[in-house]
Formats: sequence, C-alpha cells, structure tokens
Amino acid sequence: MSADTRLEELGVSGLGEVDESAFSGLAQRHRRELHVHCYRMLGSFEDAEDTVQETFLRAWRRRETFEGRSTFRAWLYRIATNACLDLLAKCRPAPATGGEVRWLQPYPDRLLDELPAGGADEPETVAVARETIELAYLVAVQHLAPRPRAVLILRDVLGWPAKDVAELLGDSVNSVNSALQRARAGMREHLPAERQDWTGGEEDAGTRELVRRYADASVATDVNGLAALLRDDVRCSMPPTPGLYVGRDTVVNSWIEDGFENLENLRAVQTAVNRQPAVAFYLWRKQEGAYLPLTIDVLRVTGGAITEIITFHDDQFPRLGLPQRLPADGTE
Repeated sequence: MSADTRLEELGVSGLGEVDESAFSGLAQRHRRELHVHCYRMLGSFEDAEDTVQETFLRAWRRRETFEGRSTFRAWLYRIATNACLDLLAKCRPAPATGGEVRWLQPYPDRLLDELPAGGADEPETVAVARETIELAYLVAVQHLAPRPRAVLILRDVLGWPAKDVAELLGDSVNSVNSALQRARAGMREHLPAERQDWTGGEEDAGTRELVRRYADASVATDVNGLAALLRDDVRCSMPPTPGLYVGRDTVVNSWIEDGFENLENLRAVQTAVNRQPAVAFYLWRKQEGAYLPLTIDVLRVTGGAITEIITFHDDQFPRLGLPQRLPADGTE
C-alpha cells in the first residue's frame, strides 16, 4: 500500500492537512531506502543518518508544497538528494590523491535486508542492488562531482527517467544526459577493470573457503599463508587512516612494519558487510578477561584470490551488530 493511498485513507487532499504524527508515520516507511540512497551519495553511514533526519525535517516544513504530481516517495527522494548536494557543497573534500576515501564507512547487511522488496525477484534488479552497495562502487562514486553523482544514482540505480531527474535538479534533459555520460566515464576510470568477473555471495562455496583460509591465516599471524591468498595487484586501505597500499609485496610489507607478526591471541568472526565477505578480528585483553574488538576486514574476491581489503576500526563493530566481546573459549 503506497503512502499516497494512505493519504486518501486519512481523508485529506494534501500533506498540509496531516498532523505531525501521521506525517511521521508516512515518512518513516521510506527511511531505510532513503538512508541507502544518501549513503550511496555520501559514502558515510553517519552522514547518511544525519541527512535522512534533515530530509524529514525539510519535508515536514515544506509539506504544503507537495502537490501530488509525483508520488510521496519520489517527493522524499527529491528532498533527500538536494540535502545530500547541500552537504557535499559545504564540507566534503575531494578523495585523496591515492584514491582512498577516508570518510568511507561500512553498511550492515542486516539493515540492507530491511529494504523494500520492490523488484527483488528480477535478477537484474538484484544484481544492481548488490553491485551498487559494494565498497568499490561507493569509492568510485565519491570521485564524481556532486551533480553527475546524483544523476548517475538516480538514473542507473533508481531508474528514474531523465525528465524527472532534470526536474529535480532544475536542469534540461540534455544537461542530465550529458552529466550521465560524464559520470559513467568517471566510474569506468575508477572501478576495477575486472568488475564483471567479481565473485562472492552466500552461494559461492569457493569464496567461503577462501575467506575461511584468510581468517585462519590471520589468527595464526601466518604472513606467508596470507600472501598466498592475495592477487598480485591487491589493494589495501584503512579509512579514515591515510594511505593506500597497492601490490602484494607492498601490502605484506606494511603488515610486517605495523607489527602484525607480533600479535598474539587473535580470534576471528566471519560476517558480511556491504554484501561482501568480511572478517572481524578480536584481540585477547588479559585485564578484561575477554577478546575485544580490533578491526574488521571487508574483502573483494576475484578469480579465487583477494583483490582488495578495506579495514575498518573497532568503532564500527556496534553498528555492524558484532559482539562487543568474546569470552576466553572463543564462543559468542
């Protein structure tokens, strides 16, 4: 049942006649998908959260401007997109020279599962939803200028017609089509060349085995074992910490220099983040009598090898629904 149908049920002709409680009920139905939209635009879970709140505030204040020419959902998307563009205009720096995005944050799969089903039965829809939430896609999007970024997401992810995007942005259809071409070219420049060959997913037994071996070798601090799982051109970063390491030798040497081989008493929990395999690591803390969060590695796998590792700090564990401690026997 659409939010617009519910307006009729409330016996009103427009949002100006809806009280704050009823309006909040209408808007909240779209919170998760709006949050994912803002996350794609901004690359930060926290910024997306703030922007959705700003979207609902603007929508409430401007509720009398809703004329019913579009759906209530589309009206909220317009407000959310403009809120993202305003934020990007004010305070978002360009990605670092090396290509890493220091404000990048992970998105929990458990929250992605809350998205409306929509056309979830269609393979193409499922593929688009999965591919456009992966971290490599998010990183590539952050390299685009804000307006072409908005055009790309509205057109290629949400499937909006060019005329609707032009109306939202106050541009002509020709301008929108030109921005889309630029955005697609920019994505080709920043996305991995082998993207069509990516593997992964719960049904991929080969990926599951590779992730298990990665977790086991990490717990054993087996540098040679880990190196054997990496592709020659593997990339490794740890936002918001500066630095992008490219190439197996460079990545392995960075681990050695950071004292990885001296870590003792690690535990690993396999999980999934941004629809990608991930491994959360815990380190034994004697004073606490438990294993406490250390880092989480989100992996990209291509052709049976690890092609990219993006590591996040322990502050992301609560959001990802990971345990805050593991007891001495390693059980949760």
